[in-house]
Amino acid sequence: MTDRPIINIDKLSYFDFGDGGKFEAKLGRISPSIGAKKLGYNLTVVPPGKCAFPRHTHHANEEMFFVIEGEGILRRGDSEYPVRQGDVIACPAGTGAAHQISNTGEADMKYLAVSTTISPEVCEYPDSNKVAALSGDFEKSDLALIVNKDSAVGYFDGEGDS
Repeated sequence: MTDRPIINIDKLSYFDFGDGGKFEAKLGRISPSIGAKKLGYNLTVVPPGKCAFPRHTHHANEEMFFVIEGEGILRRGDSEYPVRQGDVIACPAGTGAAHQISNTGEADMKYLAVSTTISPEVCEYPDSNKVAALSGDFEKSDLALIVNKDSAVGYFDGEGDS
């Protein structure tokens, strides 16, 4: 645990995140730097025309976003909402309402992302028909299994004759 419970965002170290296409961002992890245990914080910087993450819904973890700079669109459930500097966004767990923030502006969009850190977690990705089972830390999961929902098998499949 760190001795200093404060960090200024100008001191964050960022890592690149994305697929080289539609998904691109720089993430500055805050939580480990200030000793947070039950909440995860990061500063997300998204270039114009990009999204940091695919549209997804959480079964365990709630997320909150605070837009620091820029403008974009929040897709949540079947609705779209314009977002801009100063907006606070709630994405509760277990609602089935998938969410995604995209940068529709001409400059970088910056937002603070705050979430609970419940593990294990199950996420669904409705645009690609995937489901993820995750256990452990975001950067070094003990288990990270992402499958297409169509590949699901029955509970007793492969267990042999009873």
